[in-house]
Amino acid sequence: MTHRNILRIVLAVAAIAYFAYGYFNKLHDAIHAATAAPIPAHASAFTLGYLHFTACELAQKKSGVTTAAFCAPFSVAENRDAGDGRKIDLKLALIKADAEAADTDIVVFLAGGPGQAATDAWPQMAAALAPLRKHHHILLLDQRGTGGSHPLSCDLAQDADQDRFDVDSIRNHTRACLAVVEKKADPRAYTTTAAVADLEAVRRALGAPAFDFIGVSYGTRVAQQYAMHHPDAVRSLVLDSVVPNELALGEDFALNLENSLRVQFTLCIQNPQCVKAFGDPYASLQKLRDALRATPQDYEFRDPTTFAPTHKRLNSYTLAGLVRLFSYSPESAALLPLSIAEALKGNYAPLAGQNELLTGDLAELGDNGMQTSVFCAEDADLLVPRPQDTGTLLGTAMIDALKAECEIWPRGSRPADFHAPLKTGKPVLILEGELDPVTPPRYGEQVLKGLGNGRLLIAKGQGHNVIGRGCLPKLVEEFVHKLQPKNLDAKCLDALGPTPAFIDFNGPSP
Repeated sequence: MTHRNILRIVLAVAAIAYFAYGYFNKLHDAIHAATAAPIPAHASAFTLGYLHFTACELAQKKSGVTTAAFCAPFSVAENRDAGDGRKIDLKLALIKADAEAADTDIVVFLAGGPGQAATDAWPQMAAALAPLRKHHHILLLDQRGTGGSHPLSCDLAQDADQDRFDVDSIRNHTRACLAVVEKKADPRAYTTTAAVADLEAVRRALGAPAFDFIGVSYGTRVAQQYAMHHPDAVRSLVLDSVVPNELALGEDFALNLENSLRVQFTLCIQNPQCVKAFGDPYASLQKLRDALRATPQDYEFRDPTTFAPTHKRLNSYTLAGLVRLFSYSPESAALLPLSIAEALKGNYAPLAGQNELLTGDLAELGDNGMQTSVFCAEDADLLVPRPQDTGTLLGTAMIDALKAECEIWPRGSRPADFHAPLKTGKPVLILEGELDPVTPPRYGEQVLKGLGNGRLLIAKGQGHNVIGRGCLPKLVEEFVHKLQPKNLDAKCLDALGPTPAFIDFNGPSP
């Protein structure tokens, strides 16, 4: 027998084994999904698939309040290709459905960032997903590298008083963070692709139920990647503030913020009371930026959460990041013209107070190596210099920072089709905020092109992460129940609109 014939036989046997393996896996999954038992209303413990859940409490940051949940231990290989390598524990929690006999499909919430943990973000999402909880369990899995799932935190002090953006300082900070992270983890293993494999491992351990994904911001990337590689496991997708697969994260940050600010400030100019009080807020912002670029300002204020005396320095770079955060929601965006005007008078307290409130959780993301692992493996090599961003508020700083970090950080791998557009016939509901400074409505329009059963809803006057706005919780619940996105009656969204700019600290009217 020739070597070629032997090779053919080996390949044929391997193919038969492969398909048999897939068949028995599917049969195994179907058996366990079909035999899932109802969970008694007052149960303190229960089993789903092979996972044993016990009552637990999810802490809420900066609060003594906790959320009742059920948690199960779950561990995975850090590197699935390393054989007997390091195992990491993942934090897995389930918010039980109100109904004792819940629907067999499970809703999975995917947090944003990258770097945010699902269990940490749950308190902000609970009200939005309350209608879904009536008949669905909600699964919270802290993505590897975040929260309670082997976090890649380095907890290094940063020089908040630095007067200018400095790439060398970013490189030094990255080296220091990497030195901490490498003692406990391989940074190359904390990618979206690895997280998708973790999700599938959890699904199989649960008895292979169908998943309904609720992804927010970066969580929409995870949802799309999962749907591309495990389509049979997906029942539906809700993509709130969607990131198209084709996008290299970071490439449009400056442009998107600029477009959003111009629209938001135009709303002020169209309001006689606002324009009387502030003139052109965009011109005022540029004036403030130029003044801070020339002379950064030191100021004292009371921390809005601890009331402790606090010292800060404001420069043009920190101003840009702060304004970006203000524009995420209509409520904080409504304070922006007033806060800019006060800062030009030398009163930085309004900007400073909001800065502490808006950046509390984001400060932790800045020292989360998982975020760096994701950017460096999936996006950094695709980022190109954008001289057209030079005159914008953010300028080229974010792209320059990302590329500087990834010169140092070990880079994981990404599949060849990672940035291919999502093409699916699964039911998909896309939600976008009209004034989103990060993932604008055109992103939703881009993703919609590849969908055979999709719908895009735009929330007027809203910013980033809109699933909790107006009647959207009800519409999302109806979508997941009926799987008919094109039949949703979304007229109730007409009640949404922008929040009028505050004329003074009493509100939008004098």
